Amino acid sequence: MNAPHPSPPLSRLLELTADAVAAVLAGRSLTDALAACAAPARPGVQALSFTVMRRLGAAQAVRARLAPKAPPPVVDALLCSAIALLWPDDAPPYPDHTLVDQAVTAARRKVPAASGFLNAVLRRFIRERAALVQEVSHEPVAAWNHPLWWIERLRHDWPGHWTALLQQAQQRPPMTLRVNRRHGTRDTYLARLQAAGLAARAMPDSPDAVLLAQPVGVEQLPGFAQGDVSVQDLAAQRAAPLLLGAGLAPGARVLDACAAPGGKTAHLLECADLNLLALDTDAARLARVDDTLRRLGLAARTQAADARRPASWWDGQPFDAIMLDAPCSGSGVVRRHPDIRWLRRPEDIAALAAVQAELLEALWPLLAPGGRLLYATCSIFRAEGDAQIDAFLQRHGPGGARLEALSPGHLLPLPDNRATVTEASPADGFYYALLSKPRAP
Repeated sequence: MNAPHPSPPLSRLLELTADAVAAVLAGRSLTDALAACAAPARPGVQALSFTVMRRLGAAQAVRARLAPKAPPPVVDALLCSAIALLWPDDAPPYPDHTLVDQAVTAARRKVPAASGFLNAVLRRFIRERAALVQEVSHEPVAAWNHPLWWIERLRHDWPGHWTALLQQAQQRPPMTLRVNRRHGTRDTYLARLQAAGLAARAMPDSPDAVLLAQPVGVEQLPGFAQGDVSVQDLAAQRAAPLLLGAGLAPGARVLDACAAPGGKTAHLLECADLNLLALDTDAARLARVDDTLRRLGLAARTQAADARRPASWWDGQPFDAIMLDAPCSGSGVVRRHPDIRWLRRPEDIAALAAVQAELLEALWPLLAPGGRLLYATCSIFRAEGDAQIDAFLQRHGPGGARLEALSPGHLLPLPDNRATVTEASPADGFYYALLSKPRAP
């Protein structure tokens, strides 16, 4: 048996973390940046870069005070990463002297001429840390570690909750599983987890959901490779039951538009026997849907196409139900993807809302009379939720579309989220609107 590869030294992890941070600041996703890391380094770099993303506003504010003239991007990313990791913490990841020493070592390898500068700035930060932290705490971006436009939008959309939403975005998310009911019961799977030494409990409001006491790698989950279980947040597990409602006839035609990476596609097929078409514009991401279905022992037709252009893919037969998991800002899952806040721009929200409206208008004619369309976004911005659906209903009138009373609307990632029942583990932020098409009189 091959021995596992040891994790690289901290200095190398800091180098790679700085590369990931620089990539985000240049507009690339952290997911893509981490994918470029060698496997032995990836867990450590992910842990460090997630911490940096959650403290980046404060770190940049301090760097601006200690070094008003911004250094080159590669040096700035390493410096801000080190400041973020040196931020006051009840359980700091490393002792101060270790982190400074290893950051300087990383600088010597990456940009030798900048090592003395970085050493001086970090040591000054440690000496003046309490005063600097207090000073930048009065700046919104540093205090909340989100862009100012994001803070202002939350304040406008959720005047009674905006501070709690920003605080929650800084927390590490829970790990929730979805048991494949075609392979066994949730109670049986809970027993398997217990036998494997993994503490977990059932979530009352979702028949397939299991909450782990501590996140683990999927390779530690019993039967994961065999398709017995998947990782899916509680809020995302609301989608399939909402769309299926009281049930669809076996073989019902269902469209899952914007299906990648396939979690909701798979849940639909675990719950019912459907003739399902999974559509996505991105062929590479659509391949992940195929991989997921193979692992779970499920079957659907997948096609790479733009859902807004039915003429290029639709066979003319109406669908009994449509899942529209529309492209969105991802503002409801920022705790899982802390780089999102730094990648999004204020103009993105209007552009995404326009795409969402196009998708709704393109897909609505494809729904059979009496059918249901579930509009979903993992967003907490009203422009991508109730404002979008209000506009759709106004365009179609009460005789053309109806919002079902079961529609959850906005589910905020807070303890009173209706997709969850525990204060310690609120579900992700989502928006759901269940729309039905009246039958002809």
